Amino acid sequence: MDTLWLMPALACYALSAALFVFDRSAGRTRATGYAVAILGAGAIFHAFDLTARGLQAGNIPVANFAQALSFLAWLTALAGLLMIVRLRLAVIGAFVAPAVTVALGAASLTTSSGRLILPETLRSVWLPIHVTLAILGYTMFVLAASVSIVYLAYESRLKSKRAIGPANEGAPSLEKLDRINYRLLGWGFVMLSLAIVSGAIWADATWGHFWSWEPKESWSLVIWILYAGLLESRLTVGWRGRRAAALTIVLASVLVGSFVGVNLIFPGKHGGSFG
Repeated sequence: MDTLWLMPALACYALSAALFVFDRSAGRTRATGYAVAILGAGAIFHAFDLTARGLQAGNIPVANFAQALSFLAWLTALAGLLMIVRLRLAVIGAFVAPAVTVALGAASLTTSSGRLILPETLRSVWLPIHVTLAILGYTMFVLAASVSIVYLAYESRLKSKRAIGPANEGAPSLEKLDRINYRLLGWGFVMLSLAIVSGAIWADATWGHFWSWEPKESWSLVIWILYAGLLESRLTVGWRGRRAAALTIVLASVLVGSFVGVNLIFPGKHGGSFG
């Protein structure tokens, strides 16, 4: 089902991305305020789209890959907006807005026109809890990767003694960016952990076993272990700064690859194949 709100949301995200990238490439901030406002408008239109789909389906609209990707894009837009406004980190808009545009565009292209009906066994209070926690975790990890890209870019400029430019005046220090990265990783890890626990409880109540080792579950465990290792290395080995930023980007790439690959190739009980 296509709603009246999907295209306005996508258009706003795309325009916001163009303005953010133009300002960053031009080294100025003239359009940043407009970019933030348009990104917010896109999130509002997107919320209307998700609400309409949820009302038609009778449940949170995350029953297949396209819907989950759309929900991920929306939460990333909201969290990105919060960071831009609260932390005065407008520079990440140049990464968040394009990522959200690509994600929602891909979701709109793969959305089926028919209505996807969930089996009665899956119509549970655990559905919104489990899925929202999982996608919130993914959102935190994606934002951590965005902050890490900014960290590496700023560090490179400082080392080469190039001026950062008016577009980045007042930007957080490298130390603050590293702290933001760490907090995002921590919250993402907590959300993913709770998602795995809630999913196991739900699976036991529905199918009589906590774990089935299907691809989605297995990859979730792999991702959990990798991020646990990254957080542990920051605490015990002291991996911070450039090394932590680089590893965050690598793990985010693995996360995105597993999210797309597993959902499209081996969705199992998590992607619309509910048998």
